[in-house]
Amino acid sequence: MLAGGNSAEASVSRSSAAGVARALESRGHAVTVVEVDGALTGTLHEVAPDVVFPVLHGPPGEDGTIQGLLTMLGLPFVGSDVRGCAAAMDKHVAKALFRAAGLPVADDVLVEAGTPVAVAESRTAAVFGSPHPGVVVKPLRQGSALGVTPVPAGEALEAPLKEALAFGDGVLVERFMPGKEITVGVLDEQGREPIALPVIEIAVAAGEWYDFVNRYTPGKSEHIIPPDLPGATLHALQDMALQAHRCLGLRDLSRADFVVGDDICLLEVNNLPGMTPTSLYPDACKAVGISFGSLADRLVQSALRRGP
Repeated sequence: MLAGGNSAEASVSRSSAAGVARALESRGHAVTVVEVDGALTGTLHEVAPDVVFPVLHGPPGEDGTIQGLLTMLGLPFVGSDVRGCAAAMDKHVAKALFRAAGLPVADDVLVEAGTPVAVAESRTAAVFGSPHPGVVVKPLRQGSALGVTPVPAGEALEAPLKEALAFGDGVLVERFMPGKEITVGVLDEQGREPIALPVIEIAVAAGEWYDFVNRYTPGKSEHIIPPDLPGATLHALQDMALQAHRCLGLRDLSRADFVVGDDICLLEVNNLPGMTPTSLYPDACKAVGISFGSLADRLVQSALRRGP
């Protein structure tokens, strides 16, 4: 099992990995947790695993880099391949694929890495007008809401843009879409038809949103299964999650994030959803009778059936 590394989400990865390791051991698997570092290739040769479970978040573990290494080494691994991971991790590329598939996404402005903040502000104004109607500023290739800032209508963009650009991979400025924060997981085991898991509404305190603190602090968010939404909307969300999973070319597991207001808006898809005690994906599986131990075991068995 791979964990940690130099990602900004390394601490989340280690927490997820510890939980997954315990779950797999409870199902009779021998688990070795390996830190992602410069000695990784040699360590993998020494361990000689039957299956690698990359419990990683953010680059390089979620963007296809590690997946490329594992492919070259001929090791079966849990999760999507290089292309799927890279497409899902890059918010601009993912949204281009979503648009091509007819999925509903928010208007946005791409700001390339190294763009001066003043130029980024000017581009945003050219698309959304000045003052802007309310936007969300996001680093292009990060997860766990790191560097993400919702900016209310007309408020200054300089500081949020500067923070997001500091991650070094460019920025996406999206129109702010009011509504309920919703997520839908997909379980896609090798040799079986993919299924959409139950729809979850993420509830946080009034005036807050599902930021890094609310994601990983116990008690700071509530997972509502099912949300108070019409049945037709719940089915539409599950169908869109499956479409997004397929159009990105993902496998094994994913989790699509939405906002549901007057309309549905697909925000992004996580190709390696979190596996911490407060994570959404295990909760969705639990709601359909799949325990955490069973989930971890099924993902490993899926990778083993697929082979290197």
